[in-house]
Amino acid sequence: MPDRTLLVGEALVGEGNEISHIDLMIGSKSGPVGAAFANALSNQSAGHTNLLAVLTPNLAVKPSTVLITKVTIKGMKQAVQMFGPAQYAVAKAVADSVAAGVIPAAEAEDLVIVCGVFIHPAANDDKKIFEYNYEATKEAIKAAMTSKPTAAEMVAGKDTAKHPFSGV
Repeated sequence: MPDRTLLVGEALVGEGNEISHIDLMIGSKSGPVGAAFANALSNQSAGHTNLLAVLTPNLAVKPSTVLITKVTIKGMKQAVQMFGPAQYAVAKAVADSVAAGVIPAAEAEDLVIVCGVFIHPAANDDKKIFEYNYEATKEAIKAAMTSKPTAAEMVAGKDTAKHPFSGV
């Protein structure tokens, strides 16, 4: 089995206030990602309520996945978006990644995922929140499981890369 101590993935999908930016870590329950997973569930704070990814109540995904908020949740609208379309999107992406073999099913019980989710305070379209977070989570999982980009790919693209929010 390949080393699955700490794998990292990132993806940006969508546009407007519903844009999704996913940062995630995948790793063994007994390693640093397992420790981060446990800390995320046991250290909650106002505006940063972390939650398990579930397909529906009582049907959590494997690998067990915790969503962490990347911005402070400041109202019930944002909270419902996190606990509704964003949570379901991440859960569905994890389940579909296992079904497609991107995450080997035989490793699903040993691995955990810590998934950072961004919900813009002005986001309104729950369908787009779902679609963008689903695609971004799938892309981030694939990147993590395949160690993409490679260092060579990063170096090759560094001088032509354009960050969409850099202002330059």
